Amino acid sequence: MATDTLVPAPENPFAIARRQFDIAADLLDLSPNLRCILRSPQRELTVNFPVKLDDGNTRMFTGYRVQHNLSRGPVKGGIRYHPSVTLDEIRALAMLMTWKCAVTNLPYGGAKGGVIVDPRQLSAEEIERLTRRYATEISILIGPEKDIPAPDVNTNPQIMAWIMDTISMHQGYTVPAIVTGKPLNIGGSEGRNEATARGIVYVLGEATRHLGIDLSRARVAIQGCGNVGANTARMLHDLGATVVAISDSQGGVYNPRGLRPIDLLQHKRHTGTVRGYPRGESITNEELIELDCDILVPAALSQVITAANATRVRARIVAEAANGPTTPEADEILYDQGTFVLPDILANAGGVTVSYFEWVQGLQEFFWTEREVNAQLERVISHAFQSVLRVAQEREVPMRTAAYVLAVKRVADAVTTRGIYP
Repeated sequence: MATDTLVPAPENPFAIARRQFDIAADLLDLSPNLRCILRSPQRELTVNFPVKLDDGNTRMFTGYRVQHNLSRGPVKGGIRYHPSVTLDEIRALAMLMTWKCAVTNLPYGGAKGGVIVDPRQLSAEEIERLTRRYATEISILIGPEKDIPAPDVNTNPQIMAWIMDTISMHQGYTVPAIVTGKPLNIGGSEGRNEATARGIVYVLGEATRHLGIDLSRARVAIQGCGNVGANTARMLHDLGATVVAISDSQGGVYNPRGLRPIDLLQHKRHTGTVRGYPRGESITNEELIELDCDILVPAALSQVITAANATRVRARIVAEAANGPTTPEADEILYDQGTFVLPDILANAGGVTVSYFEWVQGLQEFFWTEREVNAQLERVISHAFQSVLRVAQEREVPMRTAAYVLAVKRVADAVTTRGIYP
């Protein structure tokens, strides 16, 4: 299955985000004035801050917080810790969050944050000090009524707890709605940890019904075995689907008769990787993309489906659990060959949807059961899918274009209704 195709250099993520916006703007015949507003982030903050290390030395770190658009409400978006974080990446992700919130009709705009750091090189105490200092630096932007961060790559509920505590210490009282994705014992929401995966399962349920596919008999390949990939595998397996392949950063395993996600995840916990799982054949991440399956779930990196490999994608459905796993050129190829793509701003919106539920619960200090959370999540995701599908059918465009048309129109309408101050 391996190929010798030269892999192109990754494209600038902000350039891709703008190109996807431009496609929708053209279809909507958006005015030049609205285009110039929506193509650019509203606010960008770069912070350079010191952190004292365990050995007594001090090291400088750089972080960002970008707010794309505030027309529909306070902005929402995760914080990531990664050595490859760039300002353009954060800009692109903030813009994607605006469209994601609009597709699901949440009263939010989009934001994103990040720190250039490899957290594996820091102790838990150093990560805490970095988090608290970064939170202090961006405190001029964030707040329950302004900008509500959440976990993202290499951040987790504990890091959200440190941010909440830091801002609460500044305010002099507890501010639970300052972040979402918190631990349950300080105001987190039931169902938040599995929300992105559960949203993917719900949207796949809608898509397979639309296409006449029996989800309980579907063969699924999942690239990525983090929180989202692992939970998606487990949930789909419980529904009867056959998970034929799953991978992590070191590679993957494949078994056409199906893998047992619980056993595989236990193997990963013991060894640190899914590689070497005895009931599967070793494959690369690139080979997984091209497997013969019904559903492909890219749940790891961006730009993994490109013009170089899109023609070899054999899945009937591609459900984008990751942000930006498909390039615009690959999108056209997949659409032409009949692949049904569930775009990231729809497919992985479960996380921000339950984050919204957590924020509402925090503001009201009234908490829901997990059953209530999941029922409301299914309602939101199902309605969003049907709304996007309706646009796709009416305009005869791919689901991604339809999702962008729906989202951009909602945000553009909000900007127009509010007007430009002063």
